[in-house]
Amino acid sequence: MIAGMKVIHLISGAGPMYCGSCMHGNTLAAGLRKEGVDVIVAPLYTPVRTDEENISIDRLSMGGINVYLRESLPLWRWVPSFVRRLLDRPSLVAWAAGRGTKTRPEQLGRLALAMFRGDDGPLKAEVDQLIAWLETESRPDVIHLSNVMLAGLARPLRERLNVPVVATLSGEDTFLDKLPEPYRSQARAELRQRAKDLDALIAMSGYYAEFMAGYLDLPPERIEFIRPGLNLEGHGNRQDRRLDGSEVPFSLRPKTVGFFSRICPDKGLHLLVDALLAVQKSGKFPAFRLRVAGYIDRQDQTYLDDILKRVNASQLKDDFEYVGELDRPGKIDFMQSLDLLCIPTVVRESKGLPVLEALANGVPVVLPNHGAFSELVAATGGGLLHEPNSVTALSATLGRMLTDDAFAAECGRRGRVAVHDCFSSPREARETISLYQKLCSGKR
Repeated sequence: MIAGMKVIHLISGAGPMYCGSCMHGNTLAAGLRKEGVDVIVAPLYTPVRTDEENISIDRLSMGGINVYLRESLPLWRWVPSFVRRLLDRPSLVAWAAGRGTKTRPEQLGRLALAMFRGDDGPLKAEVDQLIAWLETESRPDVIHLSNVMLAGLARPLRERLNVPVVATLSGEDTFLDKLPEPYRSQARAELRQRAKDLDALIAMSGYYAEFMAGYLDLPPERIEFIRPGLNLEGHGNRQDRRLDGSEVPFSLRPKTVGFFSRICPDKGLHLLVDALLAVQKSGKFPAFRLRVAGYIDRQDQTYLDDILKRVNASQLKDDFEYVGELDRPGKIDFMQSLDLLCIPTVVRESKGLPVLEALANGVPVVLPNHGAFSELVAATGGGLLHEPNSVTALSATLGRMLTDDAFAAECGRRGRVAVHDCFSSPREARETISLYQKLCSGKR
């Protein structure tokens, strides 16, 4: 049934930042196309930003400006339709998103609840417009939602288009648990009901499949576990070189520790800095430097500033570099400059894409023993786990990886082989197609 299969992939944009859920959705859709599936990637809220070729259409549905105003201003429904269409222009929404529109859960309680209620809430007109547009397209075989926060669309999509609807799970609990009360309790209760309207959900780790079955009060068999897949083009072996590109014997150069994630308290950069300061203070380990990359929201700038003050007052001052947000070539080059990657997250991760990207380049990892990280290390043999939220445990684990060159090299080798064998985009696309076929045949 692959020949002629059509899928509408609805991806909720995340404003100006590179979002793991958006990038995964775009990579998956590109992989489905290569397997012969006719895929339309339609962005919602804001345009999709990805560091690979963006295959989304140049049409925005449920634009963030209109959605926000529709929920906030009851009289907005009387605004002429041509004005609302103008405000859904992708370029305008992208510009507004880059000017600091609200994206943090602490500010979005009412809006999150409205989104979950779908066509039963204040966003009914926006939902109806989306479905009216989809009805002008040739009928898809499956509609795929990039995250379960879009579950409010499932019932009206199924009823009016008569097709199965599937959603990917992508760390939604972290967002929901930060909503202020009473919105947190109301939103979770609403989402539990809306998730039942989905024909299937996909988790990218066994941990998250089990966790979200309980969180959403769903039977475990409703959630399919499909490992994430990377576009592996350009990823390869890490080269033993200086940052200026000159070759140098591995044993004679300082080791490079890397951090690649969003710069915010949840991702644990402060723990990594504290642990490396302890390693440096002990004087028992070889010289090293720390390279940090990742998007930072304006509201997290104070967090980074505090870290920089501590670094600048320490011996780590000359060995710390923040390189900012990176595009795909910059990200691959960054990974290949590292001797190890460490992301000591405070929250439990649902997928861990940066970990797979490091391993794809033969870079070993040091990670907290929770969430998807535990099973990624078990599945790849690509690194070491430490007790979460413990600077002492983290510094000891980093010390071992920094001093045992043979062990670190073997972790990198095993990780690279495992990622290229088991975490590729074609493999994920084929497993997803198999799920689509089951849904379409009614055999699941």
